[in-house]
Amino acid sequence: MLIQQVVIENQETPQDVRSQDGVITEISPHLTPQPDEQVIDATGNLLLPPFVDSHVHLDSTLTAGEPRWNETGTLFDGIQIWSERKPQLTHDDVKQRALATLKRQAKHGVQFVRSHVDTTDPSFTALKALLEVRDEVSDFMELQLVAFPQEGILSFPNGKKLMETAAQMGVDVIGGIPHYEFNQYYGKESLEFIMDLAERTNKLVDVHCDEIDDPGSRNLEVLATLAYESGLKDRVTASHTVSLASVNDAYAYKLMRVLELSQLNFVANPLVNMHLGGRFDTYPKRRGLTRVKELLEHHINVSFGEDDIKDPWYPMGDGNMLDALYVGILASGLMGYHQILDSYRLISTNGAKTLHVQDHYGIEVGKPASFLIFAGSNFYDVLNERRPLLYSIRNGKVLVENHPQTARLNF
Repeated sequence: MLIQQVVIENQETPQDVRSQDGVITEISPHLTPQPDEQVIDATGNLLLPPFVDSHVHLDSTLTAGEPRWNETGTLFDGIQIWSERKPQLTHDDVKQRALATLKRQAKHGVQFVRSHVDTTDPSFTALKALLEVRDEVSDFMELQLVAFPQEGILSFPNGKKLMETAAQMGVDVIGGIPHYEFNQYYGKESLEFIMDLAERTNKLVDVHCDEIDDPGSRNLEVLATLAYESGLKDRVTASHTVSLASVNDAYAYKLMRVLELSQLNFVANPLVNMHLGGRFDTYPKRRGLTRVKELLEHHINVSFGEDDIKDPWYPMGDGNMLDALYVGILASGLMGYHQILDSYRLISTNGAKTLHVQDHYGIEVGKPASFLIFAGSNFYDVLNERRPLLYSIRNGKVLVENHPQTARLNF
């Protein structure tokens, strides 16, 4: 396959990109087509690495309104509604909804997904289904699964045993939710437990950490310390960290030091964080989004996730990471021209680092021929005008091909 005259990640000089057997073999200002070679004329259009959704919940996707709608819009009512929906889960139910969502994400250029799956279910109905889904979608999507104790580890019957069983069943990542445990001591102990479990089973870690507006919820400092002292470092991810936006600046300044030392990854979920955050405020009303700009300024890796897609926590969502990105940079104050131009990294390169897939990710010779082609010569225009995705190519195979129609204005 030969992609002609594309603009690679906003670079000024167009390039030709050749791949063979699913691997990028040449990148040059001009390459001559070979006999019988598939040629895509992408002159003046933008080539980006595939999109990454660093945080989603495929077990609950497409269940909004079942058994009832979350009319308050709070995190805690969402958890309660989900606990009412869980008994209705079946193997086929979970698979059908998850596959529909993953195909929707693939349509929008997502090729890597990390999904949390609730393990506070002794039957592991959702986990068993999603383990099958992970294999079934491997041709068009790389899916990581996180053992996520939605109702706590120490605060849920046999929570530790359930997590250990989930690890043995083949999850990729160990999760936690310390701010939802009964008390701060359980929160700390739960973090110590999951870090030990991850070390013993050679898994990554991704914690729902301080997803609450309470500035007194300070599990992040514990997680960062454990990541640093254990040596797991960038194998650990802190998701949400909503309370970081509520703490005072003096504490945040002090905390940044250990965050840098720990090399933690951060995942913000702008759509859902903005929806759930500040629900208990009158005014001033908090946005519910962590300190994305400040973390990036301290050279800390941050990526965005969509989090929830039509479920008890978020009634909307279409699997399009451009939605999360647009809201995220707007809410984070990342609206300088060059910040917008480079913001695609929050849903691509930075996410790949979070998922630890850098060895087979990126646009360079020797890496898999996996990339996106958008109509437009730079990402500013793509995001601002929602330019269409023309191609999503994975390992040299065209997954998605769009031929936008021209609109006719009759005025």
